[in-house]
Amino acid sequence: MSFATAEFREAVVFLGAAGLVVPAIKRLNVSPPLGFLLIGLLVSPYGLGRLAETHPWLEALVIEDQKAVHFAADFGVVFLLFMIGLELSLERLRSMWRLVFLLGGAQVLISAVVIATIAVFFGFRFDIAVVFGCALSLSSTAIIMHLLTESGRLGTSVGQTSFGILLFQDLAVVPILFVVGAFALDTGAVVAEMVSAVGKAVLVICLILGLGRLVARPLFRTVASTGSRELFLAVVLLTIIGAAVATEAAGLSAALGAFLAGLLLADTEYHHRIAIDIEPFKGLLLGVFFVSVGLSIDLAEIVAEPARILTAAFGLIVVKALIVYALARLAGKESSVALEIAMLLGPGGEFAFVVADMSLTTGVFYEDTAQFMLIIVSITMAMAPLLAMAARRLVAYFGASGVATETFADYPDQISGHVIVVGYGRVGQEIGQLLDSQRIPHVAIDLDALRVAALREAGLAIYHGDARQYEILERLGVRSAAALVVTMDDPKTALQTVISAHRDWPKLPIYARVRDAVHANAFLDAGAKEVILEAREGALQLGETVLVGVGLPEDAARDLVAERRAILQMAPPNAGAAVL
Repeated sequence: MSFATAEFREAVVFLGAAGLVVPAIKRLNVSPPLGFLLIGLLVSPYGLGRLAETHPWLEALVIEDQKAVHFAADFGVVFLLFMIGLELSLERLRSMWRLVFLLGGAQVLISAVVIATIAVFFGFRFDIAVVFGCALSLSSTAIIMHLLTESGRLGTSVGQTSFGILLFQDLAVVPILFVVGAFALDTGAVVAEMVSAVGKAVLVICLILGLGRLVARPLFRTVASTGSRELFLAVVLLTIIGAAVATEAAGLSAALGAFLAGLLLADTEYHHRIAIDIEPFKGLLLGVFFVSVGLSIDLAEIVAEPARILTAAFGLIVVKALIVYALARLAGKESSVALEIAMLLGPGGEFAFVVADMSLTTGVFYEDTAQFMLIIVSITMAMAPLLAMAARRLVAYFGASGVATETFADYPDQISGHVIVVGYGRVGQEIGQLLDSQRIPHVAIDLDALRVAALREAGLAIYHGDARQYEILERLGVRSAAALVVTMDDPKTALQTVISAHRDWPKLPIYARVRDAVHANAFLDAGAKEVILEAREGALQLGETVLVGVGLPEDAARDLVAERRAILQMAPPNAGAAVL
């Protein structure tokens, strides 16, 4: 095998362009997906490829073999669907069902019908119009979540309502792909084929979810207990690819299998760790997906029909924004909140590219039809950051903050004002019980997979992972946390956790349990606000300090700890040993 082959050359072109273009795009505070889309436009046969006709040296910068890129892009879609499934825990859906199923469902259904009706009015075939309506009713989860997170607005009414609608849009992707597949069937065989497809789908879904629930948790518990990050990642990748292969073998979409695998693992204690470990793969492969979209877009189409293209793009934003605004107002949102949500969700989304590719492959779309939709969606996605900025300025101009009383505390895994307890052995559990006695929300994280499994079965909010990783604490809401409590047995790991947390969040109060005075000084130097020597009395003192630190009056905190001390003194020596 030669590293000078076209495949390796084009890989170098992609990675080199990504290394130059994406950082420049991020400095402009633009979402990375748009950066990868720009790379695709730049290195495509329609971009630098046209200039290469007069400047031959540019041929080295052009990606011509799009098959290999599309193959990697398919993996990007698979990993994206897995991550979506991973975020769609049943608990989250239950807590947000009104936003997700009522508001989100109405938005997708009404938008799809209106857009399809407009497409039929302008002369498109019925099946093409329906696919248009379904695909263009969706918005960009990747870009909108990036914009909300970067601006610190995910916990506001705007953020949570947008998030709920996006969750339903993500759920709607699978049935939309079924619709596209149905239009590709011969008319006479549609009913029989659809019945067969639905039957296969139900069977495969039941097998994956049924067998998965029996096998997944014990398997991941065993692998996590080995402490091998490589082995854990290998099992995650095997789960994703195995589920994708299973659904594809049944004649269904590989993306559906990945989605089911994510849904299967969403309610386990490992879902935060899995999300962190898989993020680099998803990010890079999703980047390849956006590059492949850019490679497929012929900018000459915009030059040839600028009025038609731009009218369609702005029309899409206006139609969707009006629908979202009206629905948000009916749902009781303030006008300022509804306006910002409408402008965020007005543009198209990345799944329109998936639908366009599948429609082209199955013969539902012609090449020019696919090009038309790709260009419209690309233009509107590129406008998303500008629309978000304009929405905030409009809200500020009219004197409304757009921020309602909803906070992360209303939704699982997105609480605020909470305490993060790192290490949930004897000391960690004592602190957790003190916090629970005053209904102060807290989440725990521990490296011991068996302990985590046992405590999860007891109903505690504990997750498996390494708190030294920036991403792990991010996913536990450290930015909005009231305090971080470090109670691990291993002093080296505990100190590294304090160092990392203080470096990344210097204003976060950190309380730590230490072994002796030497360790105490090291922890204080590393950024801990207060340290307490270990043992049971240390746990009680640390618990009292934490209660005061998160806002409880000192007298009340002291009385609570005294009461807890009396209970412990009366308890038998081995009480609670099974869980401690």
